Order: sequence, then structure tokens, then C-alpha cells
Amino acid sequence: MAQRRLLDGLGVTAAEEAAYRALLRHGPATLSELAAETGSSAGGIRRMLPRLEDLGLISRVAGRPLRLIATPPNIAVDILVARRQEEITHSRAAAALLATEVNERSGPHPEEVLEVVSGRDAVARRYLQLERNATREMLVLVHPPYAVDISDDRENRRRAARQGAPIIRGIYSPQAFEHPGMLAHTRRAIADGEQARLGHVPVKLAVADADTAVLPLVSDADQAVESALVVHPSALLDALVGLFETLWRAAVPLRLTAGDLEPETWPQAPDTEVLALLAAGMKDDAIARQLGLSPRTVQRRVQVLCERLGARTRFHAGYLAARHDLLDQ
Repeated sequence: MAQRRLLDGLGVTAAEEAAYRALLRHGPATLSELAAETGSSAGGIRRMLPRLEDLGLISRVAGRPLRLIATPPNIAVDILVARRQEEITHSRAAAALLATEVNERSGPHPEEVLEVVSGRDAVARRYLQLERNATREMLVLVHPPYAVDISDDRENRRRAARQGAPIIRGIYSPQAFEHPGMLAHTRRAIADGEQARLGHVPVKLAVADADTAVLPLVSDADQAVESALVVHPSALLDALVGLFETLWRAAVPLRLTAGDLEPETWPQAPDTEVLALLAAGMKDDAIARQLGLSPRTVQRRVQVLCERLGARTRFHAGYLAARHDLLDQ
């Protein structure tokens, strides 16, 4: 059975680690004894000796013949960690210098602006990475199909418990709420502080900190998101942010909880949810599925709402609700 590697992350090769651990077990040993313990040759151990000493894993015992002794593990690992931290510090400094060379060019190359992600799982991972790395603001245009599982309670709890979470503004298309569970997911998001609106959504989109955007390559509500385009700082990214802001100004605020409404004048919960979904343009069957009601019950409630609001049609009721800020209470 192969021995588990313990020092791989600290820049130690398999052969070097095997020699070090053999020396730990055996105690001070000659080259021949260490070779026999590791199953290699004395010449191989001799060639490896400078590297083992440089890593701080072994030292030589005074006298003849040449004998080697292992550095105590707590000291050896501290040396390796310090060495790796120094390398990381140098690498970060190098990254800053390389960045200045990039900035000297007259703008980014096309291949640095656009990144194509292929595969459903890869797209989901890229979106979650974008969301988790956001620190200031997330802008989201919500439209099916969805790249991530909205029913993932573990991810939802992680998102809600995140410290220093960014402000989230989301615009939901009417079709968004035809997906089972989407209403409950949106209700939780609003309770956690998301600013949600209902409106026209021409394309799925997520923008983090006005710095990176993700959108599907193919916009089809009947197909899963199999590929996506990642857009980095550029005129294209600025245009996508501008598109969101235009749609945001035209969208209707969405609130899925009841406010301080007059009992004799305006509808009460859960009828406020029916109003919100009416304003989203959803049909009675879709509203029934989201609220766990029968289509007949929804039709009856819509009729009562129309009478209370003085609406001529169900769509007129949604319009009046938005006009009187019933969805924003």
C-alpha cells in the first residue's frame, strides 16, 4: 500500500519525503543503510543529499563514514512553511510588477476580456465563485433555466450567514416564478436583504462589483445552461451594467410580505403574494403552483382582488397594485 504523502504541499517530492521519513524511523544512518531502508541506491541518495539539506530535512553527523540524521518534524515543517511563505511573498511582488507591464499596453487583448466556460457543473462553479468573491454589489437578471440549484438549503444558509455580504439587486422575469420553489427562494432572499424587482429580463446576467459578469452563451428557457461567457473589465462590461440599470429603473419593486394595509380597503396576505405574481404577468395555474393552491381558489381570489381594486382585468389589478405601491409596502 502506497505511503500517504504529507509534505507534498510544501514543495517536497515523493522520493525526498520517503528518504526523510525513512531516516526518522531508522535514526542516524549511512548512505547505504538509508538506501536499503528506502529501496533505492546509495548513489541516488547521494545525488538527493544537497536538496534534502537545502530543504532543511537532514543534517550530517560529524565523523566517518558519512552518517545522516533527520531534522525533528516540528522544526523541519516550520522551515518548509517559512520557505513557502517567502516564495509566495516573492510571487505576489512579481505579480504586481507583471501587472504594470500589462497596464503599459493600450488596453486589454480580446482573449483577456472574454472567457468561455463549458459544462453545466463548470458554469455553476463559476457563478458561485463570482457570488462568493463579490464584496460590494451583485446585480442579477433572473430568468430560467438556472445554473445553480435554488433548492440547495446548505448553499442558501451559507449565503445568508456570510459576513460582509454585498448588496444584491435582482430583477425577476415573469417566467422566473414558474419554476417550482422559486417563490420561496425569493421570499428568503428578500428577508435576507435582497432588493428585488419584477420586470423585463432579456437575458440572464450576474455582475459582481461592476468588475466581472457572467451570462449564458445560449439564451433558451427550455435548455439547461451548458456554457457561459465571463466578461472582464471592458466596454462590453460597462454596457451590461448600463443595461441592468436601465431595466432596474423600469422594473416594479417586489415585496412578498404583507405591510400595514387598511383591512377594509386593500388586500391582506396571502393575497399580496397573488398581487405580486399577477404583476409579474403569471397565469393562474402558475400562481397556484407557487402558492400551493388550487387554480379555482386562485381564480376566486383574483376576482375578489379585482373588485376591491376596481380593476377591469387581472392584468389591470397587477398594474393598480404596482401603481399604489402595494407591492412595495
